[in-house]
Amino acid sequence: MRVLTKSRFKLGLECPNKLFFTNKDSYANAKLEDSFLEALANGGFQVEELARMSFPEGILIEGEDWDYEALWYRTRNLLREEDTTIYEAAFLHEDLFVRTDILVKKGDTIQLIEVKAKSFDSDEEHLFVGARGGLKSGWKAYLFDIAFQKYVVQLCFPDFKVESYIMMADTSKKASIDGLNQLFRITKTVGHRTGIKVLAKSLNDLGTSVLTKVDITHIVADIESDVHKYHKDLSFKEAVEQLKSYYVNDEYANWPTAYSACKNCEFKTTKAERENGLDSGYEHCFTKQHQWKAADFERPAVIDIGGLYYQRGIQLFEKKKFFMSEVTKDDIKFKKEDGKLSGTERNWLQIQKEANADTSIYVDVKGLKAEMDAWTYPLHFIDFETSASALPFHIGRHPYEQVAFQFSHHKVNTDGTIEHASEYLNVKAGVFPNFDFVRALKGALSGDNGSIFRYSNHENTVLNAVYKQLNDSDEPDKKALMDFIQHITKSTQGSAIKWQGKRNMVDLLDVVKDYYYNPLTKGSNSIKDVLPAILETSKKLQEKYSRPIGVLNMSSLNFSDDHVWLTVNRNTVSSPYKNLPPIFEDWSEEAIEKSLSEIESISDGGAALTAYGKLQYTDMDEEEIQEIQKALLKYCELDTLAMVMIYEHFLELVKPAQHEDETR
Repeated sequence: MRVLTKSRFKLGLECPNKLFFTNKDSYANAKLEDSFLEALANGGFQVEELARMSFPEGILIEGEDWDYEALWYRTRNLLREEDTTIYEAAFLHEDLFVRTDILVKKGDTIQLIEVKAKSFDSDEEHLFVGARGGLKSGWKAYLFDIAFQKYVVQLCFPDFKVESYIMMADTSKKASIDGLNQLFRITKTVGHRTGIKVLAKSLNDLGTSVLTKVDITHIVADIESDVHKYHKDLSFKEAVEQLKSYYVNDEYANWPTAYSACKNCEFKTTKAERENGLDSGYEHCFTKQHQWKAADFERPAVIDIGGLYYQRGIQLFEKKKFFMSEVTKDDIKFKKEDGKLSGTERNWLQIQKEANADTSIYVDVKGLKAEMDAWTYPLHFIDFETSASALPFHIGRHPYEQVAFQFSHHKVNTDGTIEHASEYLNVKAGVFPNFDFVRALKGALSGDNGSIFRYSNHENTVLNAVYKQLNDSDEPDKKALMDFIQHITKSTQGSAIKWQGKRNMVDLLDVVKDYYYNPLTKGSNSIKDVLPAILETSKKLQEKYSRPIGVLNMSSLNFSDDHVWLTVNRNTVSSPYKNLPPIFEDWSEEAIEKSLSEIESISDGGAALTAYGKLQYTDMDEEEIQEIQKALLKYCELDTLAMVMIYEHFLELVKPAQHEDETR
């Protein structure tokens, strides 16, 4: 039985064509695992269970998600009661199917309460609808999702009054007990969907709720009456009926290709997926709508231009300009900037180099050298791993506050020696690590006045958040810690106090964007793309880092002397991240099967975030905890070493200019 569900309705609003590809094993789908991992990482399952505790009389509708008729039958039976509360109530009407997080029925009134693992501030005046009357873009998809839910329930019970609410973690509220986040445990043994075991016996054990229920009935009514539209030429009811028809009849919608949807399409294939025989929904659309041949998919495409302004991408698609070779300087509003590469210059560099199959790097040697001459040795490279916990750790803390649980710190001395100088990791369940984290960072960086490097704004944003937490705290050394944060950061936008520290961190990402372009990055400035591109480009780095650590002029806190950072095979360099060992490398199959974390490796920030979540909320044994901690330490060490490698490449590029200056 094929039915249009909430998730499929939301998918169809993004792009109706996606309904043809979803739930088909023959098509690649990059989002298959995302929803579970996202809910785990941001505490979504815990928030849902906490919300249920506000309605302790609720009855859970259990059963297989695909057993639509049976779930609907159980729900109907419960709704015969005058008053009832149901978790995951199910509604089926003419191939439309929804489940509601929490339903409260009183007489002929039904309250639908959607629980979202998303934070908001209940004091905000224009929360869902902006000052000009339009839905805020960050909430639009959620609100249409809820409107669809209400629409189906109303079809099932046309004589009932149906009200819509959204329940979320409220950042204006504070926890009134310690250890709130530890009362909701992840377990393999719980049978229902969230997999959460609640340790609290009643709502009283949880103190004052950090969740707020917001009435959005009027917004849902405006969506149903087309005051707010998702697609300008499609009414709400037309959207429901069309999307239902496409999915139920397994019909390709032939919806026009669009820049945003195509750029972010999850149905593209990687090289490995193609080799495994998976089909590409993206290729299906362009073959069908634009008669592309196999060779066209090898041509550099507009959607792959890195950092292209969104509106310019839309305009190019409207002009049917899909290939970089068709793009002109006027199309991207090309404009130079003095002293550094502008965004459009980077766009044009990528376009030109792709068109000419030119893999040579661009570097503004003079500008890069001037930048590097301003740096003070020893150089410090830092990287943080953080989480935003939905449920607060301690009394007085807010939902979704930044939790800084790990840093790595590499140091490059004046003589060129490289030290993995220090690190910090605190994943102990229920411990709020932020203040000890800053104390450790202060201890690591206060021995000299060397330049400090980050890659992107993340570290600056996190330290600003901890600054505010310290300000509200009773920590005895809070002034010294706040002074330290001010010394190495700049204030974020919207901060009540403005500052720029004398030792403000250098953003290595800005250095890359301002002075360097490597075609092998395909326009991406992510360190996960910049590092492999640099390693492919620099023979010097290849030669150095394909040797064991023990023979290099460097130290490591987590890897043995015989570890090799990268391998070079037939002129192809493997990313150091791919050389990270599996977490349970020396474990038996039986031991791995019994483990609770279900994490194979940690080689990106998402995996680190998931690992932290599981360490917080899963009752693992000490041996498993130790293995995950080791993997986290290795991953974070590599992140700061990656920054050092980028620095070494830049040093290699400016050395000829340095020599010229010295011989004049």
